[in-house]
Amino acid sequence: MKFLGEGEWKRKKHGPEYRRQWRKLHIGIDAKTLQIRAVQLTTNNVSDSQVLGDLLNQIPQDE
Repeated sequence: MKFLGEGEWKRKKHGPEYRRQWRKLHIGIDAKTLQIRAVQLTTNNVSDSQVLGDLLNQIPQDE
């Protein structure tokens, strides 16, 4: 009799595991109205500071 560990059992039941790719949704919100003003979807290795310029560019200058 062989006892399977969790990893072995999961591979046997569900097949080989694949690497999940996480995504981040960066949003810019108007503090007064709480409306979403800017949106950018990135991979998990992109920081908020890296997309700040792109988010600000989505908001018109006169607003």
